[in-house]
Amino acid sequence: MTYATQVDKSHYSGLAYRSSERWNSYYHQLELVRTISPGALLEVGVGQGVVARELRAEGVSVTTLDIAEDLQPDVVGSVTNIPLGDQSFDAVLAAEILEHIDFADVPQALAELARVARRHVVISIPHPGYVFSLSFKLPLLPKIDLLMQVPFFWKTHVFNGEHYWELGKKGYPVSRFIATAQHAGLQLVTYKKYADDPGHRFFVFTK
Repeated sequence: MTYATQVDKSHYSGLAYRSSERWNSYYHQLELVRTISPGALLEVGVGQGVVARELRAEGVSVTTLDIAEDLQPDVVGSVTNIPLGDQSFDAVLAAEILEHIDFADVPQALAELARVARRHVVISIPHPGYVFSLSFKLPLLPKIDLLMQVPFFWKTHVFNGEHYWELGKKGYPVSRFIATAQHAGLQLVTYKKYADDPGHRFFVFTK
């Protein structure tokens, strides 16, 4: 399938991109990338440019790729057909990208992410559900966050103009996504969900 740009640049200056959950998502993307210490990173999806800006300030060589020319990425292209060479980057970050394509095209996208990465691929995907969380802090001890979520496994996802699918909904369990990634040549290192950003699931894969 050929995909067109879904939103224009003004979309990323809206209130949804100024929420605490959105900035918490950026924080967790940055932390996961830092754990793998890439010298060169491909970020698929420009968004507000926050993650690329912060990583560049830390000395990481970041190349951005997006289908939307008005976001002024370094490379214009699709995640299903990345116009870059094999193993061009130590790592690839694709945060809130794969839900914007039909799941039938996700295997090809994952294969492309694996192809251009030398070592790691970091991915985050919407994973909605009913959330129950508890946070507490004791003196001299780190903050403790407890999270329980019931995903919307009984709901059929309906394309809303942006998301073709979401994790946890009918037909899209986490296990199916992990199996799809493994078939594309990626091995799961870890996957996480955070109490301060319960709407996303984060994955780190290695080649």
